[in-house]
Amino acid sequence: MSQQKNIRSSKSSPFGGGGGLVIIDYGAGNIQSIKFAFKRLGYEAVLSNDVHEIQSANKVIFPGVGEASTAMNKLRASGLNRIIPELKQPVLGICLGMQLMCSGLEEGNTKGLGIFDTDVVRFDGELKVPQMGWNQIANLKSGLFKGVKENAHVYMVHSYYVDVCDESISETEYGVRYSSAVEKDNFYGTQFHPEKSGSVGQRILMNFLNF
Repeated sequence: MSQQKNIRSSKSSPFGGGGGLVIIDYGAGNIQSIKFAFKRLGYEAVLSNDVHEIQSANKVIFPGVGEASTAMNKLRASGLNRIIPELKQPVLGICLGMQLMCSGLEEGNTKGLGIFDTDVVRFDGELKVPQMGWNQIANLKSGLFKGVKENAHVYMVHSYYVDVCDESISETEYGVRYSSAVEKDNFYGTQFHPEKSGSVGQRILMNFLNF
């Protein structure tokens, strides 16, 4: 059975016979846990850094953990920094992946991909960073959160954040009120890790698959 084929029946497939679900593998993501999360939902994801495979996918996941400038250098080295902003299918950035889609990142004085017109800044020094553990999401505004209740708990691990902005689709409190998810056109980003957020995260991932 092809990795790119949805392992459920064709009637329930959100991929429409195209290139399936691709997780961008650029050496800066906790990609196996994301792949396993989709497998628990009954879907196989392909790990790839191949430009054509990413461009032809029906859905794309853009993960990321670690230091921002290092991750961006990896994207530039592969040319993916030019490809990702031009993608037309639904794209979901997770954690650092979401941050890299912003205009600029304070960490490493890094220029981002510029998909979201906002910057990423560090939490105040009086707060314990990284924020690590469960926190709530509120003011939910997107189909990404269909069936998710206000103030649901999700799993966070991050030291930098995006201010509440026009592209915010959920907000979280941690010393400040910030964007825990953003959306613009076909691009979505979650600061939290849906793959580690239990049934709430599973619902969010399934909603994304159904776009």
